[in-house]
Amino acid sequence: MYLGIDIGTSSVKTVLFGRDQRLLAQASEPLTVQRPRPGWSEQDPEAWWAAVLATIDAIARQHSLAALRGIGLSGQMHGAVCLDHDDRLLRPAILWNDGRAMAECAELEAACPRSREIAGNIAMPGFTAPKILWLRKHEPEIFADIDTVLLPKDYVRFRLTGHHVSDMSDASGTLWLDVGARDWSDDLLEATGLTRAHMPRLVEGSAPSGDLLPELASRWSIPGPVVVAGGAGDNAAAACGVGVTTPGDAFISLGTSGVLFVSNARFSPNTDGAVHAFAHAIPDTWHQMGVILSASDSLEWLSRVAGRKPAELASAVSLEAGPSRVTFLPHLSGERTPHNDAAARGAFIGLAQSTGLADLTQAVMEGVAYAFADCQRVLADAGTDFASALAVGGGARSEAWLRIIASVLDRPIEIAADADVGAALGAARLAICAAEGATPAEICAAPEILRAIEPEASLVTRYREGHAHYRALYPALKET
Repeated sequence: MYLGIDIGTSSVKTVLFGRDQRLLAQASEPLTVQRPRPGWSEQDPEAWWAAVLATIDAIARQHSLAALRGIGLSGQMHGAVCLDHDDRLLRPAILWNDGRAMAECAELEAACPRSREIAGNIAMPGFTAPKILWLRKHEPEIFADIDTVLLPKDYVRFRLTGHHVSDMSDASGTLWLDVGARDWSDDLLEATGLTRAHMPRLVEGSAPSGDLLPELASRWSIPGPVVVAGGAGDNAAAACGVGVTTPGDAFISLGTSGVLFVSNARFSPNTDGAVHAFAHAIPDTWHQMGVILSASDSLEWLSRVAGRKPAELASAVSLEAGPSRVTFLPHLSGERTPHNDAAARGAFIGLAQSTGLADLTQAVMEGVAYAFADCQRVLADAGTDFASALAVGGGARSEAWLRIIASVLDRPIEIAADADVGAALGAARLAICAAEGATPAEICAAPEILRAIEPEASLVTRYREGHAHYRALYPALKET
């Protein structure tokens, strides 16, 4: 048996799979985000650990863990967890959607002029390295005490195994990794006042990273050794969970953030369009991503304002009248691809006396789809295309939203069985590889495709016009 643990932003989800990858049990625990100032986003790493313990305890009550052989980890990327020389937390973790370090991005690139070439990415405030520069400037007493910097899932690994280890995919999002070489970059570390001594050991996602501590094995009545795999950042883990490991395979994630993910055979950076080029969680493979910071989070925001559940809002959307007369920019937490602008903010354009909640909901869903079209455009500029994309994430439960995305992108959107456990399943699959020495090609198979939502000819042309209008709004509003 194998556990997959996904450290998300809004919850920790843990799943138990048999060797046949059949789901045996699952549990989740909610998390909260602290926003001490506008544009800031933090969490207490101890909340992740408490949630992991609670979910595994819950699974152990549902199903014996005596035959557990491996644990895989997936997690939100980019978060900065700072430990002192006694492995004590120095402060709350600064998360992926925190925008405070914009100025430090320019400072980092000035200190290391080859940063984009080495890391394959523009320095963005969501990445880990600029956050450490911000700490050096604004919290120097914290910076002086830093002994180790870990990513969110790797802090959980430390609590599970006692070891400081990360994997290639998650480390790609720090801006300290030489992504092509799959190794830490001394030049990038020096630009932030750190060295390799501050970094965890690196392993491939499918390789062992350590064994479960004896006291934890005793807690869950596990007699034998349990291998903890290298694991993956959330998107690479989701790719392993839904079989997106072959060059040209793609998925679209409608989670808190939004991701258009395409697997690549080689390191293929395109920093001009703010495309992410990262190492995949499996050896000798890379991937490109277009990332938007507020995907289903945009609908969650509207649901809070309207006092209605997101699913209730989405169910009221009808596409019979075509695109909404209102346009929404989903930049509620700034934006990555293609703008790289932490100061960008959301907007509704075209409001009228007749505008109702259903119009606003449709505009939000279309705005997110237009943002994905921006990602598609800059991936195409890098020479990357895809024939279809698998839908994952909570927002993928909305039929109307997938119809919109398929027509905006003019690509079929596929729906798979159990896509909602993609990242956790991917983590468990990596655990199978680490514990048994199996290859990812053997284990990370594509799921059964239930059906494909095809682009609708009556909407494709109109959405192409809508996207052109959408693209004109960001530069028009930027100055204000």
